[in-house]
Amino acid sequence: QVQLVESGGGLLQAGDSLRLSCAAVGFTVSGRSMGWFRQVPGKEREFVAAISWSGNAFNYADSVKGRFTISRDNSKNTVYLQMSSLRPQDTAVYCCAADASPYGGAAALSQVYDYWGQGTQVTVSS
Repeated sequence: QVQLVESGGGLLQAGDSLRLSCAAVGFTVSGRSMGWFRQVPGKEREFVAAISWSGNAFNYADSVKGRFTISRDNSKNTVYLQMSSLRPQDTAVYCCAADASPYGGAAALSQVYDYWGQGTQVTVSS
C-alpha cells in the first residue's frame, strides 16, 4: 500500500523558515515526478512546486518563486519543501503528491499525480 507521509508543519510568524518532508512508504520516489500542493478550507487546491523524475527540472507557483525550494533525496525516499520568508497567505494544509508513471516532468497539474498524502498544516501569523 502506498503512503505519502508529510511532516514538519507548524505555527510560525511572518518571515520565518520551515522545511516540510514527504516520506514515501510502499513507493519508490526515484524516477518519479513529485509535487507539493496546498489547500485552504473553501478554496481550490493550489499548486506550489514540483520536481521532475531526474531532479533536474523544477516548477514553482509564481506566489512562491524565490522563497520555496523543492528537493528530493532518493536514498531516503523523501521529498522536501524548504520554505522561507513565509507570509500569512502561505497558511494552508500542504500535501505532497507522486506520479506513479516514471520519467515525468515537473508537472503543475494535479491530475498528473496518482498518490497523495494527508497533508501537514502550516500556519503563519503576521
